[in-house]
Parts: sequence; structure tokens; C-alpha cells
Amino acid sequence: MSRKLKAGIVGGTGMVGQRFIALLENHPWFEVTAIAASANSAGKTYEESTSGRWKLSTPMPENVKNIMVQDASKVEEVAADVDLIFCAVDMKKDEIKALEEAYARTGTPVISNNSAHRWTPDVPMVIPEINPQHLEVIAQQRKRLGTETGFIAVKPNCSIQSYMPALHALKEFNPEKVVVTTYQAISGAGKTFGDWPEMLDNVIPYIGGEEEKSEQEPLRIWGDISEEGIVKSELPVITSQCIRVPVADGHMAAVFVSFKSKPSQEEILDLWKSFKGRPQELGLPSAPQQFITYFEEENRPQTKLDRDIEKGMGVSTGRLREDNLYDYKFVSLSHNTLRGAAGGAVLIAELLKAEGYIQPKA
Repeated sequence: MSRKLKAGIVGGTGMVGQRFIALLENHPWFEVTAIAASANSAGKTYEESTSGRWKLSTPMPENVKNIMVQDASKVEEVAADVDLIFCAVDMKKDEIKALEEAYARTGTPVISNNSAHRWTPDVPMVIPEINPQHLEVIAQQRKRLGTETGFIAVKPNCSIQSYMPALHALKEFNPEKVVVTTYQAISGAGKTFGDWPEMLDNVIPYIGGEEEKSEQEPLRIWGDISEEGIVKSELPVITSQCIRVPVADGHMAAVFVSFKSKPSQEEILDLWKSFKGRPQELGLPSAPQQFITYFEEENRPQTKLDRDIEKGMGVSTGRLREDNLYDYKFVSLSHNTLRGAAGGAVLIAELLKAEGYIQPKA
């Protein structure tokens, strides 16, 4: 690569935007050259705009402190000097849809952390190890938007990435019924314990909209491309409960699954250990070398001990055993703001670059 691709962060002052900033520091393929946010932050340096609101435990990278924050609504100005955009804005869904499409129509690839376009038929929603073939639908999207180089690609909900990789590795046995309960960290709501002290010593048995996402988004990821775009799969049937727990980072899932063809426990463990996807084949910079790690210990994986496995981009599983109602049950864990949010989006961008969908602007 003759030069690093210039990346803009739209919604760069929020928690996920800050994660993008941190992850792209010293990235071998991308460099942050533009940051955009609301009009209230525009015209300030990035350091000034996040004063007292930097939520990460790691310090703010020096190279972004003096970048002047732009108004995210001034699409042409922001897009003019970047090759791609990572989007993590906090707006109404219709507003996000319109904003992301406006950026794409400038000929700029948009990799979105938002949920607004997850069900737009010609927008790929991607976990790079699972459905890289869905990138092919970008051709349909470009035709609709009237652009040769711009498009939108989105990452799925953070919670499904704790358990879907483990199920996907077993797809040859045709999972038919899945029951999943997720135990989700407060950073999934963009919060820290300083912001949300009432979560200390507390569990909330409801997260708005999360159960529908947990039940439906995997079916879209397992879906097929048609002339109308991506059509979701009918199986497996998934039912879920999503619970907020007093954990800073890391989403855990307790999973029960029945298969059309029941595998042996040894077959499951072998498939989890050996599973690789397109990111591992390509050696992408953010790809975990070991995507799924199984722990033999009865008390693992644990959120505090294991969420950072493979720099937060791996998935941990454990407690696999037969069940008296379903075929098997197990526990699975992923880092919600790395694999599940900004890190997952960066990995999508790397895949898009490696597959030729993102090119430097002339």
C-alpha cells in the first residue's frame, strides 16, 4: 500500500467513536484524518470536545488531540478529504439512514456501528468470519444510490457476537432451536459506573429492543442474496432474554441448542478449535489468530479474565455439556465494545480493503 487510507470518524466524541480513535492509532492500513460530531462540538479540537468525557482507560492518542472537529451534517466537507468513514452517531434512526446514505453518495465507503441500516436489503450486515459473501450485495446498493465507489456496510448487534460464532462453526449439523440468555455489560449502553452508579450491586432484566435483535439478526447474517437483496434464513428458531449486569465490558451468553443432526461433543470441540474465516485466511491486521477458544475449566470463561482474549477480538466458550431438554448447552463470551462494536467495524473495513471494495480517492 503506497499510503495509509484516510479515515474519518463521524460521531467521534461518543464512547464507540473513542474506541475507533484508540483502535486506529498506529493502524497499518488506516489513519484518522477527520473527526465529525454534532454542531455543539464542531470548531473545537478533539481534546477540547471530549474534555471530561474521555471514557477509555487508555489515554487519548496524541495524534488526534489537535484535529479540529467538524460538523457531521456538512457531509461534502467531511467526505472531501477521507477515503472511508466509520460512523457511530447518536441520532434517530431515520436521521442516521439519511446521513449515512448522504456520505455514501459522495463516493465514500461508510462502515457503520449503528443499527439504522441493518435491515436495508442491499446493505451487508457482516461478521467477517461468518458471512463475507454478503459483501457482494454492495453492487446492488451502489446502483440504487447512484455511486460507483460509495456504499454502506454495517456490523450487527454486539450481543449476538458472543454466541453466534460458536453456533456458526456447527452449521453443518443444522441447528434448529436455540435458547439464549445474554448478560450484557454497561458499556453496551455507552455507560461507565461513573455515569451509571445505580448499576452497582444491581441487575436489570430488560434492555429495550435487544431481544428482538438477538433473535432476528443472526437469521439475516445466515441469509442468502437474492435480486431484492439479502433474504433472512428461517432457521434456527431463536428465543432470547437480555439482561443488564454490573460489568464494565464483556457480553456473556448462556446457550441451549438442538440440531437436526446431533454432533458428538468431540466433534463440537474440534470444530470450535479449528474454525477459521476469511479474516484468518487473509491475515487481516485485527483478525484474531484463534477465533474461538474453549476453556476446559468449569468456571470459565469469566468476563473479567477472558473478555480481552486475542486483544478483545476473540470469542471464548466453555461448559459444553449435554442437556435433558436440548442437545447441548454452553456458555460463550465476547468483548462488546471491541469485537462487538468498533473493533468489529475496523475488521469489516480491513476485509473490504483486502477484497478491493475500498480504494484511495484520486
